[in-house]
Amino acid sequence: MFQLTTTQNMLLIILLLLALPNSYGQQAENSSSTILKTTTQTEHKTNAIGNKKPVQAKPKLQLARNYRKDIKIAHYWVSEKLDGVRGYWNGQNLFTRSGNALSPPHWFTKDWPDTVMDGELWSARGEFEQISACVRTTTSDGKCWKKLKLMIFDLPQQTVNFTERITLMKELVMITHSPYLKMIEQQKLDDNISLYKLLNNVVDDNISLYKLLNNVVDDNGEGLMLHLESAHYQSGRSKNILKLKIHQDAEAKVIAHMPGKGKYKGLLGAIKVQTPEGIVFKIGSGFSDKERQQPPKIGSLITYKYIGKTQRGVPRFASFLRIKKQH
Repeated sequence: MFQLTTTQNMLLIILLLLALPNSYGQQAENSSSTILKTTTQTEHKTNAIGNKKPVQAKPKLQLARNYRKDIKIAHYWVSEKLDGVRGYWNGQNLFTRSGNALSPPHWFTKDWPDTVMDGELWSARGEFEQISACVRTTTSDGKCWKKLKLMIFDLPQQTVNFTERITLMKELVMITHSPYLKMIEQQKLDDNISLYKLLNNVVDDNISLYKLLNNVVDDNGEGLMLHLESAHYQSGRSKNILKLKIHQDAEAKVIAHMPGKGKYKGLLGAIKVQTPEGIVFKIGSGFSDKERQQPPKIGSLITYKYIGKTQRGVPRFASFLRIKKQH
């Protein structure tokens, strides 16, 4: 049998190695590309009209606390509280506060900046239901979006104080030239006058604030937002941003239907609800005739408005607003 010497064996091995195709690195590179492509694909899903729908973790948004009477109004910027759907622009795509991707027509966000923006998708006062229905639809022709604008009120990733962020927001809107990107007007109020009683036994020193609140509510607005001028953006509930409304609102779970009497015989008379704190009470007002015929389902969450609470914690003058939809 023919045998090779040790030297011949070594030369043969070297020649074989030199003859191998340079594919190992290419395979590794292709493997990495595949992983990247797979990652990209798992970050998107296709909606009904074939566009990629990105997935976003729940945005770490700043949330307001209720108004406090001990503040100095001159240190706050004041704006209208819009009753729309929270919109979060991550620089490329639009999401709800829960991180659900929205499907606006391409022209709605055309030429928007790559700056992260926080705002409210809004059209007009008193149109929450229409706004909500529009942004939740992925199969429409997009016509309803022509009525909407993203009304920005903050820039989450900018590290300057709120007064400086207002300047930045104005500049962004100005250079974008988009009819669908606007900024909520911010204004300063500076008078503090005591002994002014308003809003169901609320005593406060800030007359101009309540005058503005009454004007907004009289025009079917929801209320006001107050933002501390020196504050930086922080996620979660913040004492630096406050909401002020004549009516407070909250959510509760429907646990029973109460039959109607008199003109509501055969229809819903009231719903019995339970708050997250375990308070049970009835709501009998605020329903349309259609809602009395088809009341909120037992187990569903509803939003109601009220004016203060009893010593036992039961909301006073509670009135039904709407079935709460998850965005």
